[in-house]
Amino acid sequence: MKRFMFTLLLIGAVTARAQDGERKITSLLEVLDVITGQRSTIREFDCRIEAPNWTKDGRWLVFNSHGLLYRIDASGRGNVRLIDTAYLENCNNDHLLSPDGKTIAVSASPDHEKRSSYIYILPIEGGNPRLITPYGPSYLHGWSPDGKTLAYCAFRTGGMDIYTIDIGGGEEVRLTDAEGLDDGPEYSPDGEYIWFNSARTGLMQVWRMRPDGSEQTQITFDDTRNAWFPHVSPDGQWVVYLAYRKGDVEAGQHLADKHVELRLMPSAGGEPKTIAELFGGQGSINVNSWAPDSKRVAFVSYRMEE
Repeated sequence: MKRFMFTLLLIGAVTARAQDGERKITSLLEVLDVITGQRSTIREFDCRIEAPNWTKDGRWLVFNSHGLLYRIDASGRGNVRLIDTAYLENCNNDHLLSPDGKTIAVSASPDHEKRSSYIYILPIEGGNPRLITPYGPSYLHGWSPDGKTLAYCAFRTGGMDIYTIDIGGGEEVRLTDAEGLDDGPEYSPDGEYIWFNSARTGLMQVWRMRPDGSEQTQITFDDTRNAWFPHVSPDGQWVVYLAYRKGDVEAGQHLADKHVELRLMPSAGGEPKTIAELFGGQGSINVNSWAPDSKRVAFVSYRMEE
């Protein structure tokens, strides 16, 4: 089983056996002060880790690696701890903590259908997952501030669109149907908007809409970059997103192992600016990774060796 492929070292590193011919990778779990621009490396790992979430108390960072979920003290000290996901051993980099911090939702593939992805909820301490989405593939990105609704992107009718679903069950609700890929839906802290990214204009750009899908409005108009995964700060003042240079990827691609930027803009509108350049992409900042103080973001950068 996959969970036995890992060793949690006393120093807290997660290690995994590289496949034959695979380039050696080092993952750097970093924290960036968005005001001062100061970058700090929390921990280095000799395997690929992805998508850090900050817990609501600011104490822990949650991330995924090789299908499993882990947490580490946000200071970088102490051991890495496995979060028990029971039979889910194919968790991907779309995972979120609930507004009250008590549960975590994950996108994962059950053992019998590894090509697809469904959304589950389980206790933050670990435990038995509960299936939320009846159809796949579904990729989680947003949790409403009242804790009642999840937002996600999904392939259903030949394209990827944005949907919501009540965590108690029921039918999913489709919010977008524009030509081109829609992805990365995330609620604003006041619940007034869902931010997302869309390639409907030819390049991937940041958009937002009301939670019922109305008032779909383009926010960024950058003809030099593809913009992915807008994340709103807990105080609602800022949005950070991942940007690929035009030509490095197709509009609908968010590939790993590319030279990318983290861009910051006021949520009320204003010119975005680059706050970090890194080697990364897929896995760097797929999910909301703002610290509770709205001053710092966590992300993953990578080093590759032949």
